[in-house]
Amino acid sequence: MTLSVQKRRERQKAELRSELVAAAHKLVQEEGYEGLTIRKLAKRVGYAPMSVYSYFADKQDILFALAEDAFETLARRIEAHPADDPVEALKAVMTEYAAFGLGNPNEYRTVFMTEKTRLPEGRSYEDMEEGNPAMKVLIKRVEACVAAGKLKGDPRAIATMLWTVGHGTISLLITFPFYPFGDPEAYVKRMCNFMVASLSAQDIPPLTETPVDC
Repeated sequence: MTLSVQKRRERQKAELRSELVAAAHKLVQEEGYEGLTIRKLAKRVGYAPMSVYSYFADKQDILFALAEDAFETLARRIEAHPADDPVEALKAVMTEYAAFGLGNPNEYRTVFMTEKTRLPEGRSYEDMEEGNPAMKVLIKRVEACVAAGKLKGDPRAIATMLWTVGHGTISLLITFPFYPFGDPEAYVKRMCNFMVASLSAQDIPPLTETPVDC
C-alpha cells in the first residue's frame, strides 16, 4: 500500500468516526442514554451495525468518545471568555461548564452522569487526560490563581474539588428541576463564589500521597 493510499484511508476513517460521534451527540440530545444504541447510530449514518463496531467496541466506547468531544467543545467555550483577573477567569470555567450542562441536559446526563466502568480498550488514564482540554484549562487557571496568591495548595486538587462541586450543582439542577433553587444561573454563580471563597481560606494538599504532574 502506498503512503498516499494509506493516508487517504486514514483520513476517510477519521471522517467516518467524526460523523458517528456527531450522530451520537444528536441521538443523546434527542433521546437520552436509552436512545444511544449501535443499531440506531448505524441507521442514522446509513451504515451497517458491523461497520460501527469497527470504530467502537460497545456503548461504553461511544460514551468516552462523546466525553472527549464534549470536553473539546467546553474548552473552546471557556477559552472564549478570558479575563485579566485570575479569579474571574477561573469562575468563567465554572459558569461555562454549567451553561453547557444546563443547555444540553440529556447529553450531560448521558456523558457525565453515566458510570464509566473501565477505560476504552487500548487507552490509558494518561491518554484520557491528554484528551481532556477542558480539565487542562481548569488546572491552568487554578495555577494562575495560585501564582497570584489568590489560592494556595495543589492545583490539581483545587481543580478537582471545583469540578466536584460544579458537577454536583449542575446534576442537581438537572435532576431536581422542581426544587426551589431560584434562578439556575444565579445559583451557579452563588455556588462558584462559595467554593472559591472556601478554597481561598485554606492551603489545599494533594489528593494523593504521590502528587500527579499537571
